[in-house]
Amino acid sequence: MENLSKLKQNQIKLQMRYKQLIEQAYNLRQTDSAQSDISEYKAIKLLNKLNRLKYLNRETSTTITPT
Repeated sequence: MENLSKLKQNQIKLQMRYKQLIEQAYNLRQTDSAQSDISEYKAIKLLNKLNRLKYLNRETSTTITPT
């Protein structure tokens, strides 16, 4: 159970970082397109990691059965 809570905490932290990067990319779109692209790339990589965590979380929650 402790691993599940750590997984969830990590997922929340990554979601917050993803939102920051997307907002940063949007704000930089007009002034610095290169930096905007870098922020968007980092956000996409983070989204990929989040999707893997969601998959792991789904997989572990289905294998745990209450007694």
